[in-house]
Amino acid sequence: MNQPKQEIQKISKEKFNIVGGRHEQTEQLAETSVSFWKEVRIRFSHNKLAIVGFVILIIVALMAIFVPFLSPYSYKENLGAYNAAPSSKYWFGTDDLGRDVFVRVWIGARISLFIGITAAVIDLIIGVAWGSISGLVGGRVDDIMMRIADVLTAVPYLLVVIILLVVLQPGLVPMIIALSITGWVNMARIVRGEVLSIKNREFVLAARTLGAGTGHIIMKHLVPNALGAILVTMTLTIPSAIFTESFLSYLGLGVTQPMASWGTMASDGNNALDTAPWRLIFPAILISITIFAFNAVGDGLRDALDPKLRK
Repeated sequence: MNQPKQEIQKISKEKFNIVGGRHEQTEQLAETSVSFWKEVRIRFSHNKLAIVGFVILIIVALMAIFVPFLSPYSYKENLGAYNAAPSSKYWFGTDDLGRDVFVRVWIGARISLFIGITAAVIDLIIGVAWGSISGLVGGRVDDIMMRIADVLTAVPYLLVVIILLVVLQPGLVPMIIALSITGWVNMARIVRGEVLSIKNREFVLAARTLGAGTGHIIMKHLVPNALGAILVTMTLTIPSAIFTESFLSYLGLGVTQPMASWGTMASDGNNALDTAPWRLIFPAILISITIFAFNAVGDGLRDALDPKLRK
């Protein structure tokens, strides 16, 4: 006897619960993932103080570039108005030689920023090369190179800079040389520490196994992986160089007249503090604001690049 055939019931999809991710969800997650440097930019943009510092630096740079060209006055022009107070005609007043302080302040910004950035770039080049070679080669070479750095560190930084400026005579190039003669040591120490933590990783060992030379390993593997610490150190080196330049210029070891940096303007303004305080106030404010901006950007970069703070 034939048994009746059982009817096959169709089971609707609503009765099933999908366990795990769907294909479209996986693709969506892949699209929302960001690279390391994009995440750094996002984290940096969320740091309000760092953004304020970055905006200030852009404004200072643009003013230093365009104001001397657009102003009707020259930084060395005698206008005949001696120690004139700030007004609609002379926004920052004039000095004892009748020169417009507003134009001279932004010319001074050019010189101070140029000295600070150039000294930081020289420190970057020497420090990265010195620290990378010392950390990668190791052994006796590392000991010798680090002992040289220790000797340079043992001598007071300002003392070395002042002696060099006295010997070389004050000026723009001697100032950069004096700031760079020992300023690279801190960069070298930081890069060496980064290299020591990286050089035994698999990708470096693989490059050595394939016959890559020391220069190739440094440029292609070590420096890119230590770039975060290098950028932060360089960003914090620039305000230090600007402050040192301003301090030395205040002592009379800066650029020569009629050129002026913020330090030389502050030094000249200090002599007329009772009669023309604006000659000291405006350079001092710009020095403080610029150093604050660089430090804020440096702190923001450090927080954005710190893997411990990544979520």
